[in-house]
Amino acid sequence: MVRIISGSARGRTLKVPEGQVVRPTADRVREALFNVLVHRHHIPFGGARVLDLFAGAGSLGLEAKSRGAALAWFVEQDATVAKVLAGNLATFGEGTRLILQPVARFLAGPKPAEGARFDLVFLDPPYRIGAVAPTLLALVDGWLAPGARVVIEHPADEAIVPPGGLGIHDQRIYGGTAVTVVGDAEEAL
Repeated sequence: MVRIISGSARGRTLKVPEGQVVRPTADRVREALFNVLVHRHHIPFGGARVLDLFAGAGSLGLEAKSRGAALAWFVEQDATVAKVLAGNLATFGEGTRLILQPVARFLAGPKPAEGARFDLVFLDPPYRIGAVAPTLLALVDGWLAPGARVVIEHPADEAIVPPGGLGIHDQRIYGGTAVTVVGDAEEAL
C-alpha cells in the first residue's frame, strides 16, 4: 500500500499497478526524502512547478502536490501504468497533467517558457537502464527554473555524475536505494 505522507491529501491511498512493472518509492523513503527537501534544502512546495519523470504510480509528484505544489506533470510511457496513474491524478483535481510518452521523447520536445520551467524534478527510472545521465543532460537544456533541484532515486551502488552546470547537493542511502539531490553546481557540496 502506498499512501500520501503529508499535506492536504495526507493518508490518501494511491493505486499501484500489479506486478513488477513499477517500483513505487517506499513510504519511509519518501517521508525521509521530503523531510530532507524541506528541512535541509528549504524547498518551498507552495506554488512549485513539479515534473515527475518515469512517474509510475505518481507517488513522488503527488506527495509534492499534496504539500502545496501549484502543478505537477507526470511522464509515463507504459499505457497500463498510465491508466492507474490517471486514476490517482483524478483524485487530486486541477494542477496535474499526465503525459503518455517516453521520457526521452518528451524532453526532446518543446521546452517550457522561461517563467514556466520546473522548480523540482523527480527522476526515478527503472534501475540499470542507463537513463539517468541522458535525462539529466536533457533537463539542463531548458527545463529547469533557476535554483531547481532534481531528485534521483537509483541503486545505492550506482554513481551519479551530473552534467556541467549541475552538482550534487545531497545523497542519502536507504538499504539498496540511494536518493541523490542535484542542482546548481555553484551551490553543490
